[in-house]
Amino acid sequence: MHHESPIKRRPSTRIYVGNVPIGDGAPIAVQSMTNTLTTDVEATVAQIRSLEKVGADLVRVSVPTMDAAEAFKLIKQQVNVPLIADIHFDYRIALKVAEYGVDCLRINPGNIGNEARIRSVVDCARDKNIPIRIGVNGGSLEKEIQLKYGEPTAAALVESAMRHVDILDRLNFDQFKVSVKASDVFLAVDSYRLLAKQINQPLHLGITEAGGARAGSVKSAVGLGMLLSEGIGDTLRISLAADPVEEVKVGFDILKSLRIRSRGINFIACPTCSRQEFDVISTVNALEERLEDIITPMDVSIIGCVVNGPGEAEASHMGIAGGHKKSAFYEDGKRQKERFDNNNVIDQLEAKIRAKAAMLDSANRIDVDNIDG
Repeated sequence: MHHESPIKRRPSTRIYVGNVPIGDGAPIAVQSMTNTLTTDVEATVAQIRSLEKVGADLVRVSVPTMDAAEAFKLIKQQVNVPLIADIHFDYRIALKVAEYGVDCLRINPGNIGNEARIRSVVDCARDKNIPIRIGVNGGSLEKEIQLKYGEPTAAALVESAMRHVDILDRLNFDQFKVSVKASDVFLAVDSYRLLAKQINQPLHLGITEAGGARAGSVKSAVGLGMLLSEGIGDTLRISLAADPVEEVKVGFDILKSLRIRSRGINFIACPTCSRQEFDVISTVNALEERLEDIITPMDVSIIGCVVNGPGEAEASHMGIAGGHKKSAFYEDGKRQKERFDNNNVIDQLEAKIRAKAAMLDSANRIDVDNIDG
């Protein structure tokens, strides 16, 4: 069942984004970003609530104008998840959202003008306990760094990041995290590896502009999987040209596959062949949809025949192994007397899983959403 992850995390300092701990061994936080117009308060609040529902730990909101900052004030009052404001160039917007209760500022100090402006934002962040995320992107490096390196390289991304880090160091501000995102998997991975050796602050992982739902998920899983398996990374965001809700689901799936963090049901299902005794694919799809609200970490195996079915079921909280007309049902690794009618397997399994989740919750009496692996 839930085995501990063998991954040794990179040591880092601890910051808090709202009430969410980041770094220093805290559960890796999954974040997403709204794609609504921030000035459309109703649409943005609705999207944030849908992200909260699937377990997003943090949500980033773009605040490009003062009008957007005023909208942010109203949005912040209507949601529970900590909000990060994405700000470029205009230091006054940073000061405004800080006044309105933002939980983190994504702003590169080197891009907001003279020393007095930078100092005013940093002093404000310090005063209100607001951390900063320095976000470097391979597609928007400073002109002189572009000229120096000719093309985006890991050294170029890290040099850009360190320029901003040095400003915060000079101002004696250490409550920050850093990202060095690129759309190329190897460039992103090399950049994070290099940066991980240079600073102690938490790192926010992402493959930027990763692509559509399928290709972007694969690219992110490969890139982030390489880094996470080396213990690098304290928060992550999957960038997909898709519904942000999908970003959160993929993020948790990646963490789940590495046994780093469990949230919800881990379905183990066979790829199906002519041995299957019931429709495995439609069963898994239906259960995933019906049981989205369950956040209790559980392994459920759904195997269509008796070749691999018993073995997988014995290693899961719950499982079925397909049989002729009726399938064998296992709980906590033991075969039960009860068998499931193959025509009604979805309803029967849903009832069993819900009962099991309730039992596990009451046994643990802890916030299952913050369980580490």
